[in-house]
Amino acid sequence: MKSLSVITVTYNAEHTLERTLKSVREQSYPHIEHVIVDGESKDGTVRLIRQYENDKMAWKSEPDRGLYDAMNKGAAMATGDYLCFLNAGDTFFAPDTVEKMMRTVETGNSPDIIYGETAIVDEKGTFLHMRRLRTPEKLTWKSFKQGMVVCHQAFIVKRELFEPYDLSFRFSSDFDWCIRMMKKASSIHNTRLTLINYLHEGMTTTNRKASLKERYRIMAKYYGQTSTFLHHIWFVVRAVIK
Repeated sequence: MKSLSVITVTYNAEHTLERTLKSVREQSYPHIEHVIVDGESKDGTVRLIRQYENDKMAWKSEPDRGLYDAMNKGAAMATGDYLCFLNAGDTFFAPDTVEKMMRTVETGNSPDIIYGETAIVDEKGTFLHMRRLRTPEKLTWKSFKQGMVVCHQAFIVKRELFEPYDLSFRFSSDFDWCIRMMKKASSIHNTRLTLINYLHEGMTTTNRKASLKERYRIMAKYYGQTSTFLHHIWFVVRAVIK
């Protein structure tokens, strides 16, 4: 049976991390390890990690160069066949989600990428709505012309396919990384399952603007300036219609 490494990056996350720790621990699928990379938190995060520590967990707490540097560290620590990046506060959709996800992968077939849907929840874990962008039936690297149509947390990659996140992007390196992984993949599998409960947290206006600028640059790099410009006009029209 294939194994899954769940990678969680934390910094001062004592108020959100516990639900993630519980969710990973409660999964019915036995072949899961939880890798936690903490950026030397100043609150009770490390104390919480120690409280939940077990033989299926690997963790470290040390300074890093930001979110994506920590994610690269987590991938280097992982030993599973597949990698899932789950933020503090995010959870699997249900206790049997990983088991169901792995069951959709045919025996003897090991797709490079596995993906599914994402539910948005509040700070109490209450369902709010499904993610606005629904996943395509067939996902390719060109699908991201429409935006990030698969949530990063619901985008599961074979460990041997992994390439590091590009640290030159501070806010949208996951967007660039997903495109690179899809370009490299020979097989991408749609589970047709809701995989993740994503914690809805407002991003600051400053960070959101910086993230969108980075994303535009990334899209132009892969899809060309003209195509990216025209798609962004459609994004504005789509937003007005909705």
